[in-house]
Amino acid sequence: MKILGLSAFYHDAAACLVDGGKIVAAAQEERFSRIKNDPAFPLQAARFCLAEAGLAPQDLDAVVFYEKPITKFDRIIETYLSIAPRGFTSFRASFPLWMKEKLNMKAKLVGHLTALGGDAAFWRERLRFSEHHLSHAASAFYPSPFGEAAVVTLDGTGEWSTGSLWHGRGAQLTPLAEMRFPHSLGLLYSAFTQYLGFRVNDGEYKLMGLASFGTPHYAELIRKTLVHLRADGSFQLDMAYFDFTRGLTMTNARFHALFGAPPRRPEEPLTAQHQDIACSIQQVTEEIILGIARHARGLSGATALCMAGGVALNCTANGVLKRAGIFEDIWIQPAAGDAGGAIGAALAYWYLSSAERERTSGLDGMHGALLGPSFSNEEIVSALERLGVPFQVYSHEQMLQKTAEALAAGKVVGWVQGRAEFGPRALGARSILASAATAEMKEKINRVVKRREPFRPFAPAVLAEKAGAWFEMDDSPYMLFTCTPKDAAQAARIPAAVHVDGTSRVQTVHRETHPVFHALLERYEAITGVPVLLNTSFNVKDEPIVNSVEDAVRCMRGAGLDLLVMGEVMVARSE
Repeated sequence: MKILGLSAFYHDAAACLVDGGKIVAAAQEERFSRIKNDPAFPLQAARFCLAEAGLAPQDLDAVVFYEKPITKFDRIIETYLSIAPRGFTSFRASFPLWMKEKLNMKAKLVGHLTALGGDAAFWRERLRFSEHHLSHAASAFYPSPFGEAAVVTLDGTGEWSTGSLWHGRGAQLTPLAEMRFPHSLGLLYSAFTQYLGFRVNDGEYKLMGLASFGTPHYAELIRKTLVHLRADGSFQLDMAYFDFTRGLTMTNARFHALFGAPPRRPEEPLTAQHQDIACSIQQVTEEIILGIARHARGLSGATALCMAGGVALNCTANGVLKRAGIFEDIWIQPAAGDAGGAIGAALAYWYLSSAERERTSGLDGMHGALLGPSFSNEEIVSALERLGVPFQVYSHEQMLQKTAEALAAGKVVGWVQGRAEFGPRALGARSILASAATAEMKEKINRVVKRREPFRPFAPAVLAEKAGAWFEMDDSPYMLFTCTPKDAAQAARIPAAVHVDGTSRVQTVHRETHPVFHALLERYEAITGVPVLLNTSFNVKDEPIVNSVEDAVRCMRGAGLDLLVMGEVMVARSE
């Protein structure tokens, strides 16, 4: 059975192709449209997935959308009715859109799908709808290496659920518990994101980075006033302080008075109070996640945990959870947000539509998240010639040696190898690489290359077999956990990759998954004695990660990279 999974129309639209229960391809629409977090129907991503699988649209057995819009509309109407007439402003703004487009989602989706080929009747027959948190849970459990696991999903909201607990065993996913709108850990974190002057659904990772600079002076105030915690890890928000059910913003005047200041405007400087507020909500978030994890362990009896939903991208909280030892092992969907819902929708349909499905555990079904487009040396050369960009083509060994030497000399390198990553993390396929040997490199890349806030941390990529000698950790192939360097001496050798709180968001690089990136790290270690490189996504502020040779050249010019390496083709800025 060949299944196309889709997520769209909220943020970070994506498509995924599953064939016989195996993920063949997956991509986010933003990579093609060049609109960051693009919510539009993922037409270009779907076309890529079909082409990568060698399929025509007529070969598909099902198309599965990642949530149920009618159920979501039911939640919105009930919410407005429960607070009427206070929510009229928000209702008036959103209701026409729901009536015009979202209530008729099946027809809207069918209309978009016909652009792939085939008529409306063909697509109507194949179109199915999953549930939002089932899609998240399926994206976490089915690609995981575990035969049995507790599954936790946490995000803003789906239809009604804002978080859910499941028990995965074999091919089955059994729901155990849920939290329901408006009581949402994702929306709570997003409220503070907006209050501190960052964009919702985009700036949460900025809040997480900022938190390390503060102290949790406001944590107890948040616990006593905004969030009422229960013994089972669930909680209730005091909605008197929030406006997302009835207005056009996340917080209200009462919330602002609680912290003694109006919301920060994006252009305003960050103060010590902003840092302390960020630190406080991060601490409360970690406490809530720990409580939910303990409850999931008790309900399921499983010793392994899988996670998905946007909250699962909080790598600082994930590091705290791993160190707590509640579970023996943890696997987190690398595309944990809505993009990953496309994967979960397709996998849920595959496994749950027939009682005869079997599942092989022990493998990472995400294939290192390397599920996107790639291009050959010939395609790279053709594009560079068309652009009029000078280049050199080397043997594979020469390319590795020259790149390693450039990095050892303090050069900043744009690195494009193999298939693109699916999800928000660059994992050595579409990366900007640099030495972590000087603290100044962090400032240089933040200010000159990425043009972003100076408090933002960078991730160290380390040879998997050397990780234990450099960091207090086991394995982290998807850059989703923080940990500390092994000792002060090791930390002093890679200061650009250690955050202000003494932690690092580490990626362990395996030879089997990332053979070229692994080989580069080996060459770099041979020169410097350090098996660690600073790794950040190949993009600049407010742009998606590069997806073509043209994107890479444009980013190189705009970001001031010293060297661009694509396959065995190298472009030097000096030329």
